[in-house]
Amino acid sequence: MDLPSIDLNLLVALHSLLTERSVTKAGETIGLSQPATSAALGKLRRHFGDELLAREGQRFVLTPLATALLDQADTALRYVERTFAARPVFEPRSSDRECNLVMSDYALTVLGGPLLALLEERAPNVRMRIRPVDLAAVDDATALLRTVDLMVLPRGFLHDLPSTDLYRDRWVCVTAVDNHAVADIITQEEFSGLRWILTFNRPTQFTPADHHLQLAGVQRDVDVVIEDFLALPFLLTGTRRVAILQERLARKLLASAGVRVVELSTDLPELVEAIWWQPSREFDPGHRWLHDLLVDAAATLQNPVPAVHLSPPSAHAAAGDTIPEVPTARTEPDR
Repeated sequence: MDLPSIDLNLLVALHSLLTERSVTKAGETIGLSQPATSAALGKLRRHFGDELLAREGQRFVLTPLATALLDQADTALRYVERTFAARPVFEPRSSDRECNLVMSDYALTVLGGPLLALLEERAPNVRMRIRPVDLAAVDDATALLRTVDLMVLPRGFLHDLPSTDLYRDRWVCVTAVDNHAVADIITQEEFSGLRWILTFNRPTQFTPADHHLQLAGVQRDVDVVIEDFLALPFLLTGTRRVAILQERLARKLLASAGVRVVELSTDLPELVEAIWWQPSREFDPGHRWLHDLLVDAAATLQNPVPAVHLSPPSAHAAAGDTIPEVPTARTEPDR
């Protein structure tokens, strides 16, 4: 391919045409007249030897090739935008950069509020696009991190990528408030007699807590599996089911979901939520600023409530003393 002869403006037009599936709307999106957008579509059709947009009744539909090109065009456009947006310094107060993050609904619920509050205070014109963690994000994190700034993901899934710990959380059991069949503490012997809802149950998508129980050979009666943390407590209402959830999220939803926290007698691994990125981002001052923004947002979180024990609480705990925060661990190269 003769790359120098390709007009990069056609990449912008291609992405807009495939996204909007309308010449008029695509032109409005990228600021071109309808004749100019039609001309760009003609050039793209000649280049690919394909219609790309095929008329079906009163609308356009993507051809098979266009469908395959849609994600590729999006990724390529992000690469180009990021390349030409690079600056030797980053001025958050004046920047209108768009930051791209990947995080689960759990991490977004816990961290999103403090993050956006700091963003508004420090960089009022910086935009943020947040997408969920999906199967591809875990299976091919290296490729994903080429197209986004940072990903928030617990430790235990990724290796050989720079990262920084954000905060820690504890796994607890949750059940409906009126589920009197479940006591305040569940023993391992009682696990098999309860009905469970699991969050994620794939070879590369699982919670560390559930994975730990499976490796330990703990038998459970699982009849519902969902791929969503935020909805889980609401599915327990009106049932006798139980589930394992991050404590920070569980306590946020106690009242609204009508659930209560139940302790587990079995030791489960601590959840360490971290941020991950591509090594090539190290030299981008905007990336470093975003990294520090997330670390600062996490520092505002209170530690999760300590585990409930059968012995009475100490006097200072009863008085409401706070627990010192655990410092974040950094595994990225020195900056």
